Amino acid sequence: MALSQLISSESALVLLSLAIMLGAGFLATRVTKKLHLPNVTGYLLAGIVIGPYLLNLIPPIIFERMEFVTDLALAFIAFGVGRYFKFSDLRRSGTGILVITLSESLLAGVLIAVVMRLLFGYSVAFSLLLGAIGCATAPASTIMTIRQYKAKGEFVNTILQVVSLDDAVALLAFSAVAAYLNAAGGAGGTLARDVLLPVLYQLCAVAVGAAGGWLLHLIADPERRSAEHRLTLVLILLLSLTGFCTALNISPLLGCMAMGTVYINVGGSKKLFKMTARFTPPILLLFFVLSGMRLSLPALRSAGVVGVVYFFVRILGKYLGAWTGCRLTGAPGPVRRWLGLALIPQAGVSIGLAVLGQRLLPDETGALLATIILSSGVLYEMVGPACAKASLFLSGTLRRPRAKRQSDACRPLRLPARKPHAD
Repeated sequence: MALSQLISSESALVLLSLAIMLGAGFLATRVTKKLHLPNVTGYLLAGIVIGPYLLNLIPPIIFERMEFVTDLALAFIAFGVGRYFKFSDLRRSGTGILVITLSESLLAGVLIAVVMRLLFGYSVAFSLLLGAIGCATAPASTIMTIRQYKAKGEFVNTILQVVSLDDAVALLAFSAVAAYLNAAGGAGGTLARDVLLPVLYQLCAVAVGAAGGWLLHLIADPERRSAEHRLTLVLILLLSLTGFCTALNISPLLGCMAMGTVYINVGGSKKLFKMTARFTPPILLLFFVLSGMRLSLPALRSAGVVGVVYFFVRILGKYLGAWTGCRLTGAPGPVRRWLGLALIPQAGVSIGLAVLGQRLLPDETGALLATIILSSGVLYEMVGPACAKASLFLSGTLRRPRAKRQSDACRPLRLPARKPHAD
């Protein structure tokens, strides 16, 4: 029974709905933790359970008016991705990591788009958006597995560097596709209005984001500002930039990522990113629970075959792309053969991009896009840790303990020598 049938006060409805969503997400993680699954999986499942197709606890008018949570969550995600574009680290890693990342991301995206267009006959817009979203990789599951087994070595270093840049490539690919679709969507317009103007707006967003990163470095000095004030300043700049982009009907992803990139490269502190990471969990929890609530269970029937094909095509694209990139850069054999197996998980950024992509498509295909990404995201997060663990063992980074030659049960019992009795 929805709350709106019991409570008439709109303020009470909002507050209680937020409490239910937060509580459901928290309780779901108690279950997924025992199953060794990521929190994101629990949040999505919690949203499905309390959503309109099962318990229907939240009034539709409430979560329909919470689109700002999506924009806010994506702003923080993109800002956090920007920290991995520190130029000194990229120079130290060399161009090899960039080649591998571009290869495994873009090959997976292109393969998905081609299959969707040629095999199923979907529109160019749908195919390109799904391919761009398929570029993303969720690093949390892989990193969690690496930390669990305390794995180290060249293979692990390559994984960490690739997954750090992977989401940035997905954001760039998605923004490029969105700009193209916005430009191609105008009917009866001029070249300047339909093609050049959206590109100009996107460039302005990047410029404003870069200026915001430089300004953040100037005004958020840890020696002059408290942690609370620095967090407030980050919120002001991110909300302003996101609102600016939303007003122009463009994606805020590149602008927010540019803010994080410029901030870290002009001498900003990594502590600011850690502080925002401690602030954002409730926002991200709400975002993923809302995403689960928007998952159309009836649409799973129509998305069944398409979703299964997407699931396996993306895995194939990631593996072949990683192998190709490693081959081009001369990476060692174990890295070349097994890196793709560690890049399977997909969750956070891809779900956010799916919500944005849904806005760019007609209702039916938009719902199908979101359904494919949300349902496959749960599957990816379930199989991802096992695949990451397998890649560590297959690459030789971790070795299984050798069986003892003689078990303790088969060893002869040796009694301590008895001391001679004194006469």
